[in-house]
Amino acid sequence: MTGAPPEDGAGATVLLVDDNPTNRYVLGTYLRRAGHEVVEAEDGGSALELLRRSPALPELAVIDVRLPDMTGFEVCESVKADPRTARLPVIHVSASAISVTDRAQGLNRGADAYLTEPVASNELLATVAAVLRYARARQRAETLADRLSQLNSVTLDFYHADDVADLAARAASGARRMFSTDALVVIRTAEDGLVQMIGTQDGTAPAVAAERFAREVMRLQSRGDAGLRLEMVPAGRLAGTDPLTGGARALAVASARVKGTGSTAGVVLPQDALGDDDHEVLTQLAHACALSLEALRSYREEHALALTLQRTFLPASLPATPLAELAVRYLPASQTAEIGGDFYEALPVDGGLLLAVGDVAGHSLDAAVVMGEIRHALRAYALEGHDPATVLSHLDRLLRQVDSPAGATLCVALVEESGRAVQVANAGHLPLAVRHPGEKAYFVTDHGPMLGLGLSHPPAVRVPVRPGTQLVMVTDGLLERRGGDLDEAMQRMLRVLSEAPQDAEEVCASLLACFPPDGQDDVALMAARLL
Repeated sequence: MTGAPPEDGAGATVLLVDDNPTNRYVLGTYLRRAGHEVVEAEDGGSALELLRRSPALPELAVIDVRLPDMTGFEVCESVKADPRTARLPVIHVSASAISVTDRAQGLNRGADAYLTEPVASNELLATVAAVLRYARARQRAETLADRLSQLNSVTLDFYHADDVADLAARAASGARRMFSTDALVVIRTAEDGLVQMIGTQDGTAPAVAAERFAREVMRLQSRGDAGLRLEMVPAGRLAGTDPLTGGARALAVASARVKGTGSTAGVVLPQDALGDDDHEVLTQLAHACALSLEALRSYREEHALALTLQRTFLPASLPATPLAELAVRYLPASQTAEIGGDFYEALPVDGGLLLAVGDVAGHSLDAAVVMGEIRHALRAYALEGHDPATVLSHLDRLLRQVDSPAGATLCVALVEESGRAVQVANAGHLPLAVRHPGEKAYFVTDHGPMLGLGLSHPPAVRVPVRPGTQLVMVTDGLLERRGGDLDEAMQRMLRVLSEAPQDAEEVCASLLACFPPDGQDDVALMAARLL
């Protein structure tokens, strides 16, 4: 993207193409006296070559129609056909091709104006001024439209920020793309008063100077009650603390504060990078950054609150029992601030040790409430002495009676007090994995319907076990991946368990190493080694 368009009355660089030295001198003198810079070419070929090689294009071309190597019409068509020079305005001049047909042909083939020689100086300069005025207005409109489009793209990019520093980096990079210059972004969060500064320029400013500059930008914003502020800081005012220009150039500082919070964002650019139409765009960029900063802060608070609430529904600790060595892992989804429905339970009962892992559908407060109801009812029914299948039947009836908005899956395993068998009842959950010492792991695949459907649940399956047998229960967040095959993941889980150490904690670590959570769903994992 080019820099800020020049003012309408400012002088321009003009390409003058004419094979007659006298004409070039006369026209060039008119233009130079009016404040324009003139670049000359003697024929069409040299003019086109000059345009191809020039790093900075002229703003206007004045081209004679009768050239020795090609017509001015052909030069104009070549200029307009090249995407790099297509916007270059062209004024044709001619002393011989002056008929209506000639003038119409020139305009039809791309010229923006047509003058006949001899041309008076005031007519030439007025035509040049009119063409430049139109071209510059068009350039300003196109630049503004482009920057507004970039602003929309940059604002959408803010939603992908993972943290405060990432947001600042995205804002600085977006400002550089929009205004084609180095930029600084300074942000302060309401939560802890943190001030961070991210820049796009090469090199890194000394930490102390950068911190002073960042706090100075925040101080500019704090003056007055306006939520949005744009201030022009003269060159040298921040000398010694300005990491962007070293104090050599004036700065434009746009800042925004979210009303009622301390979330503030400031975007700093060299002032000369802005055109008249860019001030509002820059302040809107700062405003969008501040709003995204507040949304990010609110999300962090929500996520922390959800985590705290989630953990209140889970057991505070695992029971110490002579029947088994227990280990558990619970990993909440990192990509949602909502509370999940995964849970686990380990409870000594009269008949032995009850182990359970379940999952309530959804991520919401409703799912959390249902999860809490199921877990507490599970404890009550188990302490009453019911077997696993009866516990599932009672839970199914409970969900239907309270008109639960969410269904649930649950796997219950009762380690008998004798230590010789495990009773397994499964309501639509992933199966219990069993590994006997020295053997390969396998799943207990018998199961019934999920809870809440009002369907009957089959009797529990009795699985013989012996000391050292490992039992593992998981929720689908460990194994399921978008686009992945669940059956294949379950077989891979068995292979991992077959080669895992005996220690229950190490079993959990091995599974999480093989199936790293993707953050999209909660993970509950319980491992037991029978003693």
